[in-house]
Amino acid sequence: MREHTLPVIGRVHSPYADKFAVPRQPNLAPHALSSLELFAPYGSPSACEGLAGFSHLIVFFVFHQVAPYAGEHSFKSKVRPPRLGGNERVGVFASRSPFRPSRLGMSVVELLGLECRQGLMWLKLGGADLVDGTPVVDIKPYLPFADSVPSAHSGYVDSRPGGMSVRFTPQAQADLQDLGADKLQALTEILSQDPRPAYRGTGADEHRYGALIYGYDLHFKIEGDELVVLDAPKKG
Repeated sequence: MREHTLPVIGRVHSPYADKFAVPRQPNLAPHALSSLELFAPYGSPSACEGLAGFSHLIVFFVFHQVAPYAGEHSFKSKVRPPRLGGNERVGVFASRSPFRPSRLGMSVVELLGLECRQGLMWLKLGGADLVDGTPVVDIKPYLPFADSVPSAHSGYVDSRPGGMSVRFTPQAQADLQDLGADKLQALTEILSQDPRPAYRGTGADEHRYGALIYGYDLHFKIEGDELVVLDAPKKG
């Protein structure tokens, strides 16, 4: 068997309008809240019975903004992980790159609540690293005794990435005045991960970058070890 079709059981609603600035791993921006809308028939309340007793979930999803391979001959066996600066290559199966044969991803996220809307379940998630509209193909409860291996080795990914200092200019503060304290904290966590392409390095960078988050068109640059948000007009 060379191919298998997976049903899409739901979709994610998140602050990230596109893949730029999405944290590269889950739980790096824990205050960034998302929701998972489950479709019929998978979203019936009975399908989620007992789920509220778990603090975290494993979400299996599709990298839908990545084009699928056109065929087996277009398969790329090497990728450039951001943790290696975006220049050094490793085997695709030694990475969490979205550029993989199945386009399948997996994230451990916090389950903050469940809500039934018009007979279908919605799950409130914390720390998800998922683009808005991401198709979900399965969810499973996270089991610490089985899924956490304290003695595990993580290859070239030797530590949690460090955060940058984030500063908002007066113009950016004015643009974001209606965002609210919780979302502003989440936005700071998101930007502190330095969303620039890895090949840009870690130093000062006069290039002006943009990211669509929470419906705002944020523009920022790097000054020393500080990310400076220049302005953030409301999109649309």
